[in-house]
Amino acid sequence: MNAESRPTLLFVYNADSGVFNSMADIAHKIFSPETYECALCNLTHGYFRERAGWKEFVEDLPAASEFLHRDEFRKRHPERKDRLPVVLLRNTGAELEILIDADTLDSIEDAADLKHLLRDRLEPGR
Repeated sequence: MNAESRPTLLFVYNADSGVFNSMADIAHKIFSPETYECALCNLTHGYFRERAGWKEFVEDLPAASEFLHRDEFRKRHPERKDRLPVVLLRNTGAELEILIDADTLDSIEDAADLKHLLRDRLEPGR
């Protein structure tokens, strides 16, 4: 499968980009984790960096991956009103479809469960 025919996963965090926002997110995760609003961030990142094995897992998926913060996503796709965080899938067309919605991300316990769900949805019957 060549790069043009591969689907693309779009991981959209419910957090804004930038150094100041990253510092605020770290503090929020440490001091008030129960009110932190980005389940995807919690699943894929610890306080200071990406969780071990996440990058390798994503690189091994049968899809390209792109990661956007809330502000970046809203700028690129102002027509989309998805509740964040969300994982979207773009197949060969330009249309984005929801692969994992915010409610599902909120219910996932850990990165292993997220990995399993992504594999199941990308490679059913694997």
